Amino acid sequence: MPEYSLTVNGKEKTVAVAADTPLLWVLRDELHLTGTKYSCGAGLCGSCTVHLNGEAVRSCVTTIAEADGGSISTIEGLAARKHPLLAAWLSEEVSQCGYCQPGQIMQAAALLAENPNPDDQAITAALTGNLCRCGSYLRIRKAIKLAAGQGGGR
Repeated sequence: MPEYSLTVNGKEKTVAVAADTPLLWVLRDELHLTGTKYSCGAGLCGSCTVHLNGEAVRSCVTTIAEADGGSISTIEGLAARKHPLLAAWLSEEVSQCGYCQPGQIMQAAALLAENPNPDDQAITAALTGNLCRCGSYLRIRKAIKLAAGQGGGR
């Protein structure tokens, strides 16, 4: 089995898995980082969003071979850094079922890193591929704007 090296939430990790193993399963099954969720398995819903080298990617369709040598940030990494989005999510009571929220937050964090003060259009454009079955989109937008005002682009 080939070995792959990653930096995950600032820590060096090595895993031995098949080259076509989705990054999602490496994170969840090999590294026990279960905050990243599985939903559609086709990169369409956004529940599995993580950052690879600073870019939001769908980990269910990104292979370990594609991520090899890269820097990965997960929802656990944002929590460890106390990212302002997490407090904003709580303040705005965004979550209902909560299943999509790690992916929503990771996508929002990528947006704020690129655009520290997004308007409604920018938020909608950035999060269009992240689905919320509970329909929390208005609260998500409010939380992103709140986090932006608190330095959420860091």
